[in-house]
Amino acid sequence: MRKLQVQELHRKSAEEFKRSVKTPVVAVLENIRSAYNVGSVFRTADAFLLEAVYILGYTAVPPHKEIKKTALGAEESVDWRYFKNAAAAIGVLKADGYLVYAVEQVENSISLEQLTVLTEQKIAFVFGNEVTGVEQETILLCDGAVEIPQLGMKHSLNIATAAGVVLWEVIRNRIRQNEQI
Repeated sequence: MRKLQVQELHRKSAEEFKRSVKTPVVAVLENIRSAYNVGSVFRTADAFLLEAVYILGYTAVPPHKEIKKTALGAEESVDWRYFKNAAAAIGVLKADGYLVYAVEQVENSISLEQLTVLTEQKIAFVFGNEVTGVEQETILLCDGAVEIPQLGMKHSLNIATAAGVVLWEVIRNRIRQNEQI
């Protein structure tokens, strides 16, 4: 086994990324306190070729030095939009045909491994504040909620980690579906 050199990774250029067909998935960030977390989600969105990142409320927006530090340029490649509140963002998403799920521990949530998303289905995930999570008013606007199974004592994950887990699960399932076609 040998570690690959940078030139062997076949990375897309910024132009190639912009021209690429995106995965119809949007990460929605509601009132995230840490701009480092925001940058991490941008980097994940770039890695999985997501449609966009929607930024809500007091969440930091690019350009921002802490976003830049963890995004490593992904804040420039990934499309993003700012909305003052969740109602505005979710209204736009639903008008565009997206299913919207809160990533939160709520009654009747779907355990992440049980979530079934068809390859062509547009879907958005709302990730909430590091302390208070997704706002109750936002949850009521969503089509459902997804919960990450957790077996330890804490039953909470950092928002950047939660986003990575949820988004990878959706991308992984889409890859599997495409292999079966």
